[in-house]
Amino acid sequence: MTDIGIGKLERVALREVWRHEAYDFTRWLQENIDVLNSTLNLSLVNVEREQAAGAFSIDLVAEVEGGGKVIIENQLERSNHDHLGKVLTYMVAMEAQTSVWIVSEPRPEHVSVIAWLNESSSSDFYLVKVEAVRIGGSPPAPLLTLIVGPSAETAAVSRSKREYAERHDLRRGWWTRLIARPDARSHSHITPGEALYIGVNTGWRGLSWNYVITQHDCGAELYIDRGKGAEEENKAIFDRLSEKRSEIESVFGGTLSWERLDDRRACRVKARVNTGGYRAADDQWDAIQSVQVNAMNRLRRALEPHVKALKLSSEASQ
Repeated sequence: MTDIGIGKLERVALREVWRHEAYDFTRWLQENIDVLNSTLNLSLVNVEREQAAGAFSIDLVAEVEGGGKVIIENQLERSNHDHLGKVLTYMVAMEAQTSVWIVSEPRPEHVSVIAWLNESSSSDFYLVKVEAVRIGGSPPAPLLTLIVGPSAETAAVSRSKREYAERHDLRRGWWTRLIARPDARSHSHITPGEALYIGVNTGWRGLSWNYVITQHDCGAELYIDRGKGAEEENKAIFDRLSEKRSEIESVFGGTLSWERLDDRRACRVKARVNTGGYRAADDQWDAIQSVQVNAMNRLRRALEPHVKALKLSSEASQ
């Protein structure tokens, strides 16, 4: 059998290969950007050293073919908070959408942070480990390993998180504007939140007047939920009100949605508003809210006499 003569891979101390981070490694990377491109599957061009960012100097600034700045921060040592802060500062200063942080030893907490940044922002973050290796007496060679970077999965998570945050902001804005209206004074004491609804107690435990909002519609409702173990009581209250459905809808002046919700503990009587929700253009909100508040006022006028007739006050009126 022929001896193939397989050599042994040995690691070489980085400072033996690149004695000075800025003068040696950064200069080498600028001249050999194809090594990094191969590792990250990118096409970085127009690589420049020591670009100014305020009082700081960025190791490398490059461009992705087709446009977009990329900042590259080199650290021939264990990752630390100082360099993480530089990465973020440089991205903002250069209005870059991509960063590459090259370190000799990525700490687990920084791996987690870069993964979180990819999931929580629209920018791309790469954390790369750099090593130097040789086989036998060969010259040392660079070994770059991608530790964490963007992916289709993280991009999807990022979009989802941004959409989630946007929904919260829009709903808070909707409630802030609604409770400031003079015709919505019954809910004016509520602190605007991010939920799909805001409500006030009817005066009877577990019965509340709720404004509700979704992306494309909104409404007003009487929500019935007297707590844990009260499913039968909730259904009984709903059924008693439902017996007066014709009279209630006549006073309301239209059709209501009677939702017994047999698969849930709660019930509701709802006035639906189909003229729009929080995804409507900002200049349409006032008109939509006028209809929503009007629906609430009519709903209360139609239901309150029948709610009072339920004689629930002996059970902890609130």
